[in-house]
Amino acid sequence: MIELIPAIDIIGGKCVRLSQGDYESKKVYNENPLEVAKMLEAGGIRRLHLVDLDGAASHHVVNHVILEKIATATSLVVDFGGGVKTDEDLRIAFECGAQMVTGGSVAVKDPELFCHWIEMYGAERIILGADVKERRIAVGGWKEESDMDLFSFLDNYRQRGISKVVCTDISCDGMLQGPALGLYKEMLERDSNLYLIASGGVSCVDDIYRLEENGVPAVIFGKALYEGRITLDDLQSLL
Repeated sequence: MIELIPAIDIIGGKCVRLSQGDYESKKVYNENPLEVAKMLEAGGIRRLHLVDLDGAASHHVVNHVILEKIATATSLVVDFGGGVKTDEDLRIAFECGAQMVTGGSVAVKDPELFCHWIEMYGAERIILGADVKERRIAVGGWKEESDMDLFSFLDNYRQRGISKVVCTDISCDGMLQGPALGLYKEMLERDSNLYLIASGGVSCVDDIYRLEENGVPAVIFGKALYEGRITLDDLQSLL
């Protein structure tokens, strides 16, 4: 069964969502991310993707206090990302209660450090973030595009031990027009053992079923939940 991973994105200590990674499109859904996390937990959710958007823009972890509050006050398994660029950032994330950390920009800009993290903490705790725009990797909170091809990027890190990848098609993210099924199918056809976490574009519970039917192991979703297009009741058969 597909693993359900709601997202809480943080700017200024508040739960927000963006469209296509555009910070100017920010919409605040809740002033209290802990309240959202507790609601998810009460609805049967066990996993959370917590994104420090301030951190992504600032190139260092910013909202670690929010992480610590959620990790302390809930039993959710928290995967944290955004602004994790140094050993100190990683230490802060783990000490504040993250059980896994997603690294995207650092994997592009400092592969030696990212590989060191894989060796130190293991592939169960370090997730590769692959944010994609037209099959190219984007970094820095999606503000910068690299010239790195998605599949070359994946192949390199699979050889270095990575097993879990969060892949976000930026063109889909926050648009509520469906996930990038074609891209995900291609990724799994190339590497059937990849633990692919699809992210971006989920608009309704049927999108989640379609991902499951196509063999996608896990899905991150947020805006559809906050906009009421998916309810926690809708997800009970998948929990």
